Amino acid sequence: MYNEIFMKFISKRGNIGIIRNAVAALIIDSNPTITFLNELKTVISEAITNCIVHGYDNQEDQYVEMKVIVDDEKVACDIQDYGKGIEDIEQAREPLFSTKKEEERSGLGFTIMEMFCDTFAVESKVNEGTKIHFTKNW
Repeated sequence: MYNEIFMKFISKRGNIGIIRNAVAALIIDSNPTITFLNELKTVISEAITNCIVHGYDNQEDQYVEMKVIVDDEKVACDIQDYGKGIEDIEQAREPLFSTKKEEERSGLGFTIMEMFCDTFAVESKVNEGTKIHFTKNW
């Protein structure tokens, strides 16, 4: 089975649940386990939250793009913002590191995403944005 979707949505936190459910609906015919589904939705939530909170500093008038491809082997996903980017990706990927300590952010977003994915990559350019690519095998 092959399917794909591309979405562009405004950077409002309220959209996160809508996007999670859209992806769940996309893969439901593949009969995922509840664990698989919950982990995938968690990764998507973390990635989009990072776009909104860190990439756009909570501005609600920016856009996030997401492409999801489903095939017989995996779900592959790209999530991209065009915000401020990440100066030091390795530092940002360290557990408990956060640029938003005043907001009581845990700094575990990348750690959680990596834990639930089979492949995980971050590309970022300062003042141009950040792209997350991950795959999750069935």
